[in-house]
Amino acid sequence: MALFKKRPEGKPGEWYYCLKHGRVEEGPECRAADRLGPYGTRGEASHAMETARERNEEWRTDPRWNDDVDGVGDAGEGPKAG
Repeated sequence: MALFKKRPEGKPGEWYYCLKHGRVEEGPECRAADRLGPYGTRGEASHAMETARERNEEWRTDPRWNDDVDGVGDAGEGPKAG
């Protein structure tokens, strides 16, 4: 057991969405693996999951990333040049 627990680094005015607790936090309070952010405002952080879903859908349907022509796809490859 550690004697000193390392606190997550952050600054007042930086807002995060904690995935573990499902809440907005300033600072941050939780470890990096459990949060999204930083966001500029509390409101932006409160919509973090919606923003992530929208971005994931944009990336999933982006033809530069969607090379799944035959139903297999090439995982790990980025956009094709051209």
